[in-house]
Amino acid sequence: MFKFFTQKKWQLWSWIGSFVILSSLWVQVQIDVKINKWFGQFYDMIQKALAAPNSITIEEYWSSLLSFITLAGTYVALATVVAFFTSHYLFRWRTAMIEWYHSVYDKARNIEGASQRVQEDTIKFSRIMESLGTSFIEAIMMLIEFTPILFGLSIGIPILFFGDWNYGLVTGAFIWTIGGTLFLIILGSILRLVGVEYDLQKNEASYRKLLVIAEDDVTIRPKNLDELFNDVRKIHFKSYIRYFYFNLGRITYLQANVLSAYVFLAPAIVAGVVTLGVMQQIIRAFGRVEGSMQYIFRSWPTIIELASVYKRLKEFESKINSSEKISEKS
Repeated sequence: MFKFFTQKKWQLWSWIGSFVILSSLWVQVQIDVKINKWFGQFYDMIQKALAAPNSITIEEYWSSLLSFITLAGTYVALATVVAFFTSHYLFRWRTAMIEWYHSVYDKARNIEGASQRVQEDTIKFSRIMESLGTSFIEAIMMLIEFTPILFGLSIGIPILFFGDWNYGLVTGAFIWTIGGTLFLIILGSILRLVGVEYDLQKNEASYRKLLVIAEDDVTIRPKNLDELFNDVRKIHFKSYIRYFYFNLGRITYLQANVLSAYVFLAPAIVAGVVTLGVMQQIIRAFGRVEGSMQYIFRSWPTIIELASVYKRLKEFESKINSSEKISEKS
C-alpha cells in the first residue's frame, strides 16, 4: 500500500508531488488569513457607512470589493491547478499499488474478492489517504495561523464563562471541540462502525464473485445468489440503523456548533464592546480554529471507511504472502 513512497521509480511523484501539494495548502491558508483580515475591514466600513450616510465614497467601496475578488481569484486558480495535479498524483499512487498486485496476481486470483481488492480498494485507499492527509496538514496550518489571530482579537473582550480572561475564547473553542470529538469516537466505538463497514464490503465481495462465476457456470442457481444477497441485505440494514444513531449525534452537534462562537461572544455583543468588523473577524477565526480542532470529528466517517479499506487490503496482502510461502516450501 505504501510502495509509492519507497520505490525509486515513484519517488519523484511521491515526495516532490507531496511537497507541491503541501506548499499549495500553505499558500491557500495564507490567502484565507488575508481574507479574514479583509472581512474585518470591510464590515467596519459597512458599519461606518450605515451609521453616517456618505461617510465613505463609492470608490472606496468598489476598491474593497476588488481586493476581495483578487484574493478569491488567486485562491480559485491555485486550488483548481492543484486539484488537477492531485488527480495525477493519486493515479500514480494507485498504479504503484496495482503493479505489485499484478505481479503476484497468479497467487492472489484464488483469494475471495481479489478483483475487488485490486480494482476498487486501491482507488479508495489512495483517494482517502490523500484526502485525510492533506486535510490533516491543512488543519494544523490553520491552527498555527489562526490561533494567534483569535487570541489577539479576543484580548479585553468579555467571554461567556471566562469573563475577561485573555485565553477564554481559545479555551472555549478547545473544550467545545474536544468534547464533541470524544463524544463521536465513543459513539462510533459503541456502534462498531468499522466492523460493520468491513463486514459489508466482505459480503459484497462474495456476492460479486458468485455473480461473475455465474456468467459462465450454469450450475449456479438463483437460490445460491439469493442466499448470498440475503447476507448483503442484512448487513446493509444493520449499517443503516447504526449510521442512523451515529448521524443523529453528529448532525445534532454540528448544528449546535453553528452558534458556539455567538454563545461565547454574547457578553461582548450585548455590551457593544466590539465593532461589526471585529465580530466578523473573531467569528471566522474562531470557526477556523474550531474547525481545525474538529478534524477527527468532521473526518470520522471517512476515517471509518479508510480503516475498513486498510483492514481488507492488509488481510489480502497477508493471504498473498502466505500463499507465496507455501509455494516456496512446496
